[in-house]
Amino acid sequence: MKRLFAGALCVLLSTAAWAALKEGDTAPDFTLQAAVGGKSFPFQLSEALKKGPVVLYFYPKSFTRGCTIEAHDFADNAENFAAAGATLIGLSADTIETQIDFSGKECRDKFPVAADPDAAVIRSYDALRTKPTASGAVVSDRISFVIAPDGKIIYAYQDSAPEKHIDNTLAAVRQWREQHKP
Repeated sequence: MKRLFAGALCVLLSTAAWAALKEGDTAPDFTLQAAVGGKSFPFQLSEALKKGPVVLYFYPKSFTRGCTIEAHDFADNAENFAAAGATLIGLSADTIETQIDFSGKECRDKFPVAADPDAAVIRSYDALRTKPTASGAVVSDRISFVIAPDGKIIYAYQDSAPEKHIDNTLAAVRQWREQHKP
């Protein structure tokens, strides 16, 4: 059974890495205003990595259908990520005012979302959506990264459907934790 699980996890983790930044790449450090529980604060990746792995997920736009589904799913699993020792943060090109509202309503005060209105961090992760939006707005693709405390990307997953991002990133965090037991 253990062997079957390990094999399935290898397939899961090896077939899903489509994002521009790949496993083994160094994750660009950043500091952005983020919001959780309706309050803003500065989020710095390098500081969060001192506590353990970070799940950084990019999403196109707050309060849209797919992004709301994804936020609800991450919120429902926030305790599972915390139990595995991971920090969870979402990031979009929305303003901090939008993220303050989104963090309370759709993230259910369970995890922060960062504002990148000039898309500098989105660009540094090669997460900028290449297909134009109907409104012409700059948005990111739906990409999830798991970043190890050493700053290396250990998992990258890109899919416009939000459903698999949570399961895949949680599996990657748990696998990393299993390999790095204290």
